[in-house]
Amino acid sequence: MANRRVLVKRRKAVRNIRKITRTMQLIATARFQAAFNRAVATRPYTEKLAELVADLSRAAGDVDHPLLKTHDEVPRSALVVLTSDRGLAGGYNGNVLRSALGHLEQQAARGITNDVHMVGKKGIAYFRFLRRPLSEQTSGIGDKPRFEQVEGIANDLMDRFVRGEIASAHVAYMKFLSAGQQRPVVVQLLPLKPEAVEGEDGTQAGPPAVEYEFSPDPRQLLDELLPAVVRVRLFQAFNDAAVSEQVARMVAMKAATDAAGDMIKALTREYNRARQTQITMELLDIVGGANALS
Repeated sequence: MANRRVLVKRRKAVRNIRKITRTMQLIATARFQAAFNRAVATRPYTEKLAELVADLSRAAGDVDHPLLKTHDEVPRSALVVLTSDRGLAGGYNGNVLRSALGHLEQQAARGITNDVHMVGKKGIAYFRFLRRPLSEQTSGIGDKPRFEQVEGIANDLMDRFVRGEIASAHVAYMKFLSAGQQRPVVVQLLPLKPEAVEGEDGTQAGPPAVEYEFSPDPRQLLDELLPAVVRVRLFQAFNDAAVSEQVARMVAMKAATDAAGDMIKALTREYNRARQTQITMELLDIVGGANALS
């Protein structure tokens, strides 16, 4: 027979845990709305800027720019991985890290060495556990990434690419599609391919029907716009990662709260059965004593 006192303590502990998970769910819901607003607000600018650069590149013809060049002879690449600083987010970090590791394995099979820039304490701790080297580590950005924080990372990638130190640069993160769908992806940042701009539905934009007259010349315009594309794409990745993290935490904490509620019900039933069994045994003792005295 289960000990009623133990059951009471377990039920109390589970109730306390349910209060914590319920509170974390509400906090994640509030943070999700704020992160969602930021991600939605920056996405039209990111897409329109990429579309404008694609149109300019096509209209300008054969324009030479350092960010458009390929360095196939350089056996080194860079990968930025966006994970969270805090846990309790379900499979969010695990999915991103699996995508990143898959990309690293594919690159290694092609003989390409990757410099990993890990963002987030969870990813840093995981790579330390795997004893994998990290070229750079960044934490503390949180769920409100600022453009100046991301700009430094993007500028460093572009400088290394222009100097020929790396052949390409990618970012692994959780892409936010909707509140019910997020997908871990690895997106190429460098070299830029403005002739193929990805739309909302994943299709590639076709050639523009508009003609441009350049003032100033195309090279000067692209010198300003191409670095801006890299920066805003990386900033959009950080915003998508932030809102996806809050969605994952919100779902995980709701599941934990529901599981705690089910456990409380099961412990209550077990406690009632134990209490009923003890009452029955006490009644049998009383009846047996009375029969013995009669």
